[in-house]
Amino acid sequence: MNYIEFSDVSFTYPAFEDDLDSNGMPIQPKPIFEHFSGSIPAGFTSLIGPNGSGKSTFLMLASGRLIPQQGKCYLQGTDIALLKEEDKNLLASVIYQNMEFESKEKVKDLLSFVYTNGALKGCAKSILSKTPDLKEEVIDEFELKAVLEHGLTEISKGECQRVLLAFSILYGSKSIFMDEPLFAMEEYQKENALKYLKIFSNTTNTPIYISMHELDLTRKYADSVLLFYPNRDMDYGSPQEVMTNEALEKAYGVPVSMLKKAEDMTREELQQSSETIKKVLS
Repeated sequence: MNYIEFSDVSFTYPAFEDDLDSNGMPIQPKPIFEHFSGSIPAGFTSLIGPNGSGKSTFLMLASGRLIPQQGKCYLQGTDIALLKEEDKNLLASVIYQNMEFESKEKVKDLLSFVYTNGALKGCAKSILSKTPDLKEEVIDEFELKAVLEHGLTEISKGECQRVLLAFSILYGSKSIFMDEPLFAMEEYQKENALKYLKIFSNTTNTPIYISMHELDLTRKYADSVLLFYPNRDMDYGSPQEVMTNEALEKAYGVPVSMLKKAEDMTREELQQSSETIKKVLS
């Protein structure tokens, strides 16, 4: 059974008020999806493709955070647009890079709040059996002990992303959607996070759909891949089936060798940004 299903979906972002053409007329954005129908099953799935190809919009539509102007998006057979906010959250958690929080509460209190007020009601066994309780496990796996006494506004971007990963697990939704959740994290932390997320997904039968730029990590950890092309075409299958040199070059418009260099450059820039933020906060 397919977990995500789009039926004749059309979606266009609204025009920006100050985005005008040379004649002073509002520039009308191009549609992201037009009469799109398609479906994919549950699993630990990575969404890849160039910027602007529709990955984030796909995730937001599938999780009910955006509503199509036409058509329907079904999640586990449910038209998610019809659900109340709480029911929508229980069916699908969503995290993305640069989420902003104004709360000054300590990380440990926020983790407890999410854990006790979500579907798990503060009571879930660990997955790896290193600790009895799931909350203690995610604190260990996402390296959060050092920030438990800090507020979210007092920690680095990478630390904040790891807290968000913990939120997504502890809330206990039936599925999890992640848009670039590895932002500003150290390389080993990305590896550890993906390893744990995959185990969690497969052990608990919780579908996780995650978009990310790191193609090598997609090859290493994803069970399935959804590759987006600039013209909105998509390929779905195993990493071996989908991530051929020919397909990647068609999607990104550059040789595979250049993709690797661009990926390394992005990592370096994120690392520099993370170090700058840490210095400012220290």
